Amino acid sequence: MKTWNGQRVLILGAARQGLALARFLSQRGAIVTLSDQKPAEEMKSIQETLGSLPVSLAFGGHPITLLDKTDLLCLSGGIPLTLPIVINAQRREIPITNDSQIFMEAVPCRVIGITGSAGKTTTTTLVGRMAEAAVVHPHKTWVGGNIGLPLIEYLDEIEAGDTVILELSSFQLEQLTHSPQVAAILNITPNHLDRHGNMQAYTAVKAHILAYQTVSDLAVLGRDDPGSWGLASQVRGKLISFGLEQPEKGLAGTFCYSGRLYMQDGTARQELMEQRAILLRGEHNLLNVLAACAVAWASGFPEAAMRKGVLGFAGVPHRLEFVRHYRGADWYNDSIATAPERSIAAIRSFSEPLVVLLGGRDKNLPWQDLADLIHQRVDHVIVFGEASEKILKALGPIEPGKRPLTISHCQSLQEAILSATAVIEPGDVVLLSPGGTSFDEFIDFEQRGERFLLWVNQL
Repeated sequence: MKTWNGQRVLILGAARQGLALARFLSQRGAIVTLSDQKPAEEMKSIQETLGSLPVSLAFGGHPITLLDKTDLLCLSGGIPLTLPIVINAQRREIPITNDSQIFMEAVPCRVIGITGSAGKTTTTTLVGRMAEAAVVHPHKTWVGGNIGLPLIEYLDEIEAGDTVILELSSFQLEQLTHSPQVAAILNITPNHLDRHGNMQAYTAVKAHILAYQTVSDLAVLGRDDPGSWGLASQVRGKLISFGLEQPEKGLAGTFCYSGRLYMQDGTARQELMEQRAILLRGEHNLLNVLAACAVAWASGFPEAAMRKGVLGFAGVPHRLEFVRHYRGADWYNDSIATAPERSIAAIRSFSEPLVVLLGGRDKNLPWQDLADLIHQRVDHVIVFGEASEKILKALGPIEPGKRPLTISHCQSLQEAILSATAVIEPGDVVLLSPGGTSFDEFIDFEQRGERFLLWVNQL
């Protein structure tokens, strides 16, 4: 493992990833400074969390002078590369990294990495459940990265025979120079363009997960998604695919046929399970299960472990999560939908009359495809938050006798919930699937989802 003693490390961002990395490096003798934009009075809990560790704190901004005594700059997730301090570090040729890269450099066991624009957490959770059923004691399964706790906290406990499953965001992949032995790209659709600028740059960042694989490694790509499948030529090892239809002869992959899930290796196919065993709603979740089975297959997990991972799995919080039945309508929390593509998938998961809550903060993404689907499928739209005007423009005016029947404009999520109670009828589904991030009103999508649960249950 790399020696950190005496290394002067500056970490930008004092959230979950930044704190975990500060603890890890300071415990190994690094001279750590943790910097955050928030004022000191809002960061008292950070000081308490670090306890007696020798970490210097710099709150209220990221002054360039912090670089004067810096050997390495570490970026937490969400820290933009356009920050003046990051640009200045590049000019000074100060190396830039993040917790995922440092973890990948040091982890002693096989790593399964999963990325994509949508479905990462559900697929990662499913693969984790399959791994738990497949990995034999005393070896362990570790699930983390962009989900749960940063696994760098547990690096000393991870052993050579263990299995690590990492959910990796585009932000984490930006500095990656070590690829997982099994790397999956579920899909690449418009997301985070406010960060990456355009789809070409965004796709290139996602492709980092494959870039450092060897011929002995495995890659899992989605056949039905042009963004993912377009990277097939970059696969260096064995390619395993997933998709709704049976793959062509000679191509390994999972698929669905006549109500059953199969995997095909070359020409022979093997049944995995019945489709009705899947409790998750929507075609996108069927693809998530097919992806998880493909990753499990690439990882050498037995079919019984795949089935055990799927059976009884009702989903992850804030992802098409059923909240309650109120005034004859079913209320669902899909706060994870931080891009219009995710809201499209959520709407397509229902056949019932829909009341949809859209809003939050825009990520410079196109809304027109979602607007077109709303005109086909949604009875009532309630728009809230910073992105309201952009969404309203995409929707256009109400046309008599056509969907949506009503469009309401609210300032906040809580106001949007109350607005929904005025239009619901028995048999409706009220769906929070915002299409925008939560940062205009909440810390993250989880807090937004938790508040939605609270306020809906208080009705």
